[in-house]
Order: sequence, then C-alpha cells, then structure tokens
Amino acid sequence: MNSLNIVFAGTPAFAEVALAALLKSQHQVLAVYTQPDRPAGRGLKLTPSPVKVLAQQHGLALHQPPSLKDPTEQATLAAYQADVLVVAAYGLLLSPAVLAIPRLGCINIHPSLLPRWRGAAPIQRTLFAGDTETGVTIMKMDAGLDTGPILLTKPYAILPTDNSQTLHDKLAVIGAEALVETLDQLSELTPKAQDNAQATYAHKITKEEARLDWSKPATELAALVRAFNPWPVAFTEWEGQALRVFEAEVIANDDTLPPGTLVHADRNGIDIMTGQGMLRLKTVQLPGKKPHSVADFYNAHATNLLPGMSF
Repeated sequence: MNSLNIVFAGTPAFAEVALAALLKSQHQVLAVYTQPDRPAGRGLKLTPSPVKVLAQQHGLALHQPPSLKDPTEQATLAAYQADVLVVAAYGLLLSPAVLAIPRLGCINIHPSLLPRWRGAAPIQRTLFAGDTETGVTIMKMDAGLDTGPILLTKPYAILPTDNSQTLHDKLAVIGAEALVETLDQLSELTPKAQDNAQATYAHKITKEEARLDWSKPATELAALVRAFNPWPVAFTEWEGQALRVFEAEVIANDDTLPPGTLVHADRNGIDIMTGQGMLRLKTVQLPGKKPHSVADFYNAHATNLLPGMSF
C-alpha cells in the first residue's frame, strides 16, 4: 500500500466526514478546495463550510474559488502535483481539463449504488422511492454527471426508521471508510463501467413536492415524510396553516372515507385517511413553533381535532 498525495474537494458535513478519515489515513492531504463562504442563519452571516472549518483546524492549504474554469485556478491546482483529486459533494462541476490534472485522476464519493440515483439528491430520492437498499459508490470521475466507472461499492440495508438525516449520517461514515479502502487498494482495482440502461436520476428536491397529497397511498406518504426530514419537511393544511410533519407511520384501515378525512386523534397519533390505508402523524410543527410530539400537540389542540374534519 503506497501513500498517495491527495487534494480534497468538498463542502458540507458529508464531505467533512470523508476529509476527517483521510487525515487519519496513511495518505497525505496536500490542500483542500471548498465552496466560498455562504450567508446562513437568521442574520445571514457569512459562514464557512464544515470542510473549511476542519481544514483550518489542521492547518491545511485552503482554496475557495467560485469556479475552476479559470486557467489560473487550474494552474494552482496542478502545482500541487497530486496523485489523486478526491471529490465529495463539492458543488462545482469539474471540466475535462480539471479531471485530467491529477496523475491518477479524480475519485468521487456518491451516496447511492450507481447507476441508480445519479444527480443532486440521491439520499432523498432513495427514500421517496421506497427503496429498501442503498449504499455508497466510489467512482473514477469522467465528464458526465455521476457516470464514471465504479471502483468500489458498499451496500446498506435501509431501516424503516431511517430518514434523510439518519441515512445521510450513516452513508457519510460508510463512504469515508470506502474511500480510504479504495485509496489503499487503488493500484489493484479495475474500474467497472456503469450500465447506463439501469440509470435513474435524482432531481433536486422542491418545496412543493413536500405537500402531502391525501389521495396517494399511505405507504407513499410515509416515504415522503421520511425523505423530506429534515428538509424541506412534509406538510399539510390544518385550520388555514401549514402543519409540518416530521414523523408518520402507516396504519391499516379498510374504511371508505374520503382521502384527507381525520379518522381519529389522541395522544398516540393523528390518523388521516389516504387513498389507500391511513397515515398516523407522530411529530408535527405549526408555523412559529418548535416540532412537537403528537401527544403535546393533541393536548394543546384536542378540541380542534374532531373526527370527520378534512385536512
């Protein structure tokens, strides 16, 4: 196992986990690239990315170009003479000119089992589709969007309790371990071309997709709730307000009530009829309030949660 000289490019928490693993490995991180600081929070204060914070803690050379299209930026990258450029949720598309700079190419960590769920939102689309298995793919990058040949995959069996946050956190750890394993064995691995006929695309999530359509089956709505927690969070209308739903479960029900009808409410849940079966709301939030367990919500609003009312 030879030690490799690496330049790392990543931005959010998912990438931070990978960078932390690299710093503990035998490989040498020469420099870190991350997105420019962005406004965040209520005060819209310029905030460094998680990757930047970690890089600064370790005194690493740091670059935050808005683009890598500039030949000057490409020359700066090339000057490191890296063996590999590792990319994890960097947020910038890399041109063929950039991909050609490292001696052994560019390696990407992708949180799905490619070619399924190429694109921007693989974790959320995985849950939204009701997949029971996902994982991480380490691939050699090419000019396409997540189309490069596969070096290593690590599967993960999705738990019924997983939402986008828990799945993100688990795949970040699996991906970091798989990355180090890949780099350790890089000279022995044979890249395997993806089967493009099996590809699916994980489009960006929109807030409107998070609206609960009660005509859909309860299983589909439960999957939506899990997929959109913690963002943008599933919601429905209740008494003229948006009621956000962070947790829900499917309840078997043979009633023929119209979809969106409140069947029953108590401290255990708010049961709403769907196009097939019933959805029990477990954790909810009204505008300006914190998320509440349904027990607390019911205690505060029991008189307004009457069977037969419509959502």
